[in-house]
Amino acid sequence: MNTRDGKATEGGLNVTLTIRLLMHGKEVGSIIGKKGETVKKMREESGARINISEGSCPERIVTITGPTDAIFKAFSMIALKFEEDINASMTNSTVTSKPPVTLRLVVPASQCGSLIGKGGSKIKEIRESTGAQVQVAGDMLPNSTERAVTISGTPDAIIQCVKQICVVMLESPPKGATIPYRPKPASAPIIFAGGQAFTIPGQYAIPHPDLTKLHQLAMQHPPFTPLGQTTPGFPGLDATTPTSSHELTIPNDLIGCIIGRQGSKINEIRQMSGAQIKIANATEGSAERQVTITGSPANISLAQYLINARDSPHSETRIDPFIFSCTNTTWHASGSQKITI
Repeated sequence: MNTRDGKATEGGLNVTLTIRLLMHGKEVGSIIGKKGETVKKMREESGARINISEGSCPERIVTITGPTDAIFKAFSMIALKFEEDINASMTNSTVTSKPPVTLRLVVPASQCGSLIGKGGSKIKEIRESTGAQVQVAGDMLPNSTERAVTISGTPDAIIQCVKQICVVMLESPPKGATIPYRPKPASAPIIFAGGQAFTIPGQYAIPHPDLTKLHQLAMQHPPFTPLGQTTPGFPGLDATTPTSSHELTIPNDLIGCIIGRQGSKINEIRQMSGAQIKIANATEGSAERQVTITGSPANISLAQYLINARDSPHSETRIDPFIFSCTNTTWHASGSQKITI
């Protein structure tokens, strides 16, 4: 949560705020509405800027920016829309108890101590005075220095709770640099069987010719590339395939997992994907490193997938880094699962 020209006054808040919300796909769809009509109405009626992160991710970041009144109006409209969705879902349901409206804020971890208070005193005070349930996640969101703060209750209780949280955040600005949480695209598991590659976006395996070709070519080469040696191009790849570049930012504390001892892991990824991967030198004062991937779309996609697997140890979907060494009678799915066919 960022503020500009912010101060708390006796009459309330007099600030321009930026608040980030974490939403699942269904919630985002509800906010956007048919042809974007709902979010357009929210922007016009609240006066707040409402931006939704792009990408095919199971989670999206909704950023709300504007003067205090506009922010709270936007929150009110979002909470009321969610309550409307809950009421609609209960129309033909046998459930008798109505679930509360729930929103998740994304807050710098350095501010969460002030929000909780000594011995939990502040968060208890907010719960009691607003009637909302407030939970601060114990762990930071992946690859970030932010935590999720979950607020549940009636729309009115949520608005009052958000106002009090804003006051706390203003009185205790974040300390140090904040690494924002960026949801990652959902990656379908990959199976290699009978010399072919398949992706599993749902319940069915779909042949993936580009990955099949890379898999077959990778099997013809030794699994490691000596440190300092340029990764050879795979024979058989069409030299006319257009190349492009894609950039990633990786937190410094995870870069070692990707590079590996004496560069072993990054060389594996180069060998497996056929892409060129360059990691920029550390920059003083920066908590991240720039990674540039160059190659065909298929090369880049596979390299990015392998990198994500290495820097997301808690991800639900992982690819075995040694997946290319499997035989034609064995396939490896996500995680450590191994099935012989």
